[in-house]
Amino acid sequence: MTDLTDLDHAHAAMEASPEDDTARLRFFERLADSELFLVLEAEAEGDVIRPGLFDVEGARFALVFDREARLAEFAGQVTPTAAMSGRALVALLDGQGIGLALNPDVAPSAMLIAAQAVEWLAQTLRQGPVAAMARPVEVAAPAGLPEALIRGLDRKLALAGALAEAAYLVAVTYDDGSRGHMLAFVGARAGAEQALATAAGEALTFSGIEAGVMDVTFVASDDPITTRLARVGLRFDLPLTVRVAEPGAGPAAPGMDPDRPPRLRQ
Repeated sequence: MTDLTDLDHAHAAMEASPEDDTARLRFFERLADSELFLVLEAEAEGDVIRPGLFDVEGARFALVFDREARLAEFAGQVTPTAAMSGRALVALLDGQGIGLALNPDVAPSAMLIAAQAVEWLAQTLRQGPVAAMARPVEVAAPAGLPEALIRGLDRKLALAGALAEAAYLVAVTYDDGSRGHMLAFVGARAGAEQALATAAGEALTFSGIEAGVMDVTFVASDDPITTRLARVGLRFDLPLTVRVAEPGAGPAAPGMDPDRPPRLRQ
């Protein structure tokens, strides 16, 4: 099979190393970042959806696929669906006692994800950044950081879209003598700070580093420190990856508008 998705690859790595917590975290990160297609019991009523559920040994599962073609292959007929990110879906199902049947019978990543795992992922994704006050007095090249974190940041920030001009990872010393690592976003778009800080935090969380801490800050393009950051920091680019709706396009399908997440009806 050549038409493999990110979820297929992450699932294979997790299955190959069942004791590897990092591989398992990476799979759940891919699940959160993927666009998923949820099978519905009936057509959506506005932003209210009713997922099609089935029972396995007394547990309830919703059917989801990471490609429309896989859903069509499984269903064999036109089926009501809702498309949304994995993070939106687990937030929707959190606390409902509903697991996920992922790609059943149509992909190597086919598996049942228990309701407890869905709730864990939803709760993990809700952990936002914590504001703190400290003044950097020195920045230097980063050192000693796990490769898993570097790869995680590179992927997460590439998915973030052009919300900033760039980001630099540096070692930092603060005015109180404390030291650590800091990710500095340069030229962030107005209002994008929370999303960028969350993306950076998730990269750290899903890298598997226990008790890891990474500070996040935002600087203007013409701030004097930007030149120093560019000189010593590890640069991450944030390419434009998001799709922009065409003017005059019709209403978005349930789950596609982040400002109007779908509501669940069982």
